[in-house]
Amino acid sequence: MQPPSPRPPALRVMQASIAGEREILEAFLDFYRDVLVQKVRGVGDQDARRKLLPSLTTLAGLVQHLTVVERNWFHHLPDDSPDASPAGEDDESWVVTDADTLDTLLAEYDQACAESRTAAAGFALDDEFSHPHLGRVSLRWIYIHVIEEAARHTGHADIVRELTDGATGVLG
Repeated sequence: MQPPSPRPPALRVMQASIAGEREILEAFLDFYRDVLVQKVRGVGDQDARRKLLPSLTTLAGLVQHLTVVERNWFHHLPDDSPDASPAGEDDESWVVTDADTLDTLLAEYDQACAESRTAAAGFALDDEFSHPHLGRVSLRWIYIHVIEEAARHTGHADIVRELTDGATGVLG
């Protein structure tokens, strides 16, 4: 039996193996964005909100948190004023309510990712932005930070999904 063919973001990562820096960064970020979505697809709303760990980490909470990460780091790029600095990514970013459905959270995440792509497209990797705690950060640093966040939390989603229903694998 042949393994399933890679999904477009996984294929994009493989095709970017000798691409330019920006294309590689974008390919890896889109890959982890897609893996997160695949990790939570097929889970009911109740299971997505179910706490299986002592922390606030749930499948729905991971989607909510990474939506906040996208908005905090990319959506403020066009406005470099001090008032546009990112909001905190504290415990609040993990909280979901009974009214939050997984479909709604995934739609918000998809929209946040699309807006992030649009915001970043207008800047070079070396462009710098103000950050209230770090001083100046480059778009390159932002890409790497968001890739780190997405990869780490996608790993969490992998574990929580396995605890939920036994599903494992990179893209499912």
